[in-house]
Amino acid sequence: MKKTIVVQRNDPNADDASNERKLAELKELAHAADYVVVGALVQSRYPDRKYQIGRGKADELAELVEALDAEKVIFNNQLSTTQIYNISETCKCEVMDRFQLILEIFAARATTRRAKLQVELAKLQYELPKARSIVSLLKKEERPGFMGLGGYEDSYEQDIKKRIVRIRAELLHSCKGSESLRSFRHERGFSLVALAGYTNAGKSTLFQSLVKEGTIVEDMLFTTLSPTTRSLTINKRRMLLTDTVGFIEDLPHWMVDAFRSTLDEIFLADIILLVVDMSDPVDVIRQKLVVSHDIFWKRTEGAVIVTALNKTDLLPEEDLQEKLDVISYLAPHPVMISAISDKGTDELKQLLYENLPKWEHSKISIPMSEEGMSTVSWLYDEGIVHTIEYGDSILMEIEARDEIIQKVKPFVISS
Repeated sequence: MKKTIVVQRNDPNADDASNERKLAELKELAHAADYVVVGALVQSRYPDRKYQIGRGKADELAELVEALDAEKVIFNNQLSTTQIYNISETCKCEVMDRFQLILEIFAARATTRRAKLQVELAKLQYELPKARSIVSLLKKEERPGFMGLGGYEDSYEQDIKKRIVRIRAELLHSCKGSESLRSFRHERGFSLVALAGYTNAGKSTLFQSLVKEGTIVEDMLFTTLSPTTRSLTINKRRMLLTDTVGFIEDLPHWMVDAFRSTLDEIFLADIILLVVDMSDPVDVIRQKLVVSHDIFWKRTEGAVIVTALNKTDLLPEEDLQEKLDVISYLAPHPVMISAISDKGTDELKQLLYENLPKWEHSKISIPMSEEGMSTVSWLYDEGIVHTIEYGDSILMEIEARDEIIQKVKPFVISS
């Protein structure tokens, strides 16, 4: 594990609590990337064009790197190519910013073809605005290998653009496949439920609790990158539950767009199960909910949002109610749960059931015949049979999606 020093420049008028939270998240991200944080440096000032932090602070950082034998410096602030170059020259070590760190984590955990393409697309979109500066600096200093990207030519920017077009085309084809798969799943009677929310909110733990199946659960950011889907049945209604990649603060829109095909598991869902960490301070909860809804806005197709207020076992009842009163307008269909202890999961399941796409209730009379018995068997597979009586004909009370009701419409006696 590499030793690293984390650095954060705070705007002079920024909120102290917010600054502390962002620095803590940066340390968690570094841990998720298998770095050991051996030191931290913080400065309040407006950004410096050459170093992001002040020149004096950059020299102080260089001394800290040498004293702690650090191999890398990670900034919470987004750095320009010039700033990365200048800081690496001063500190004599590798330098990256928060977004490069996130991409490094994603690259390490991408296992599917689609996930790997998404990581590459995000990297290219990050590099594109910096391409000319990178080439200019490398030609000036004749340092192939700067930033680990090898030698460059003037065609580098055009090569990036062409590769972006090719990757987007392949991911678009993948998205169309996802939409077809969604339609197929609906045709087979499955409703789609997607777990969403911030990293470390407890999504994977809740997923495991609901499907009763072992999944990766760690106290670490981005344990889920490629979506995991399992079946879940509640009151005889079948659904597919998907655990998705977690959100983080200040995630740029270009990164959201790059990972759209992963997030499509959320955007194409019938129900979005939004998981919230209630142990966070109330202002943090509110901010995370605002960002989550911003990500959903205009991307979801009329999905119902159910809000799972998690980690309630860590707080007294009065504190929970006080927080809920503050965030209620951002928490539709709320339910208090503790995923780790299964507290509230029965209530959550019932809430999911109540918000599934509505199925039609009908009474039907099917002729008593070999074909009629085959139809009965098919209805048990495709819908919910509430009652069945055998006589001269087969009387059934069923609940099913519209496509199924239409196919047995000649037998319907009431609905």
